[in-house]
Amino acid sequence: MNFLQLAKERYSVRKFSDRKVERDKLDMILEAGRVSPTAVNYQPQRILVIESPENLEKLKSCTVYHFHAPMALLVCYDSTASWKRSYDQKDMGMVDASIVTTHMMLQAADLGLGTTWVGHFDPEAIRTAFQIPDFLTPVALLPLGYPREDCRPHPLHGKRFDIEHEVFFDSFDGIEKGKSDPES
Repeated sequence: MNFLQLAKERYSVRKFSDRKVERDKLDMILEAGRVSPTAVNYQPQRILVIESPENLEKLKSCTVYHFHAPMALLVCYDSTASWKRSYDQKDMGMVDASIVTTHMMLQAADLGLGTTWVGHFDPEAIRTAFQIPDFLTPVALLPLGYPREDCRPHPLHGKRFDIEHEVFFDSFDGIEKGKSDPES
């Protein structure tokens, strides 16, 4: 499958089978995260693999969006290792962790596995449950596993704005403020 086809066909999986993820597939997903581009190549990403029954149960106290996946990846960044933009000290760790998460999501889809990007979690509950040090910032949670047979993309999955809504050449003339629904 070519990249654009993979990007279009990948969808957020919210129903997982009980089938365990093979270690070689997990290793490939983690490698995709490891080789992801990061600002100034500082590589501040830190990934917690959550797979034991005890830790998966802890995860349920941090978010309702665990989808009963057989494992999850918690993507964080180390704020003491991330690059800060010199003009305004903007920390690029969040961007780096997002790139890493995206690469891992796409690698998982390429291997026939499913994920969904979960940003709706209680960061303090996550910190407490998994004893995350203060210098690590949790960014994304990726429930990971094989899609259940009855899993389907969300009805809005294929709905996209026309390219002219998102792409401008040389100026933002004609840009509309706040439009976020491709159906309206």
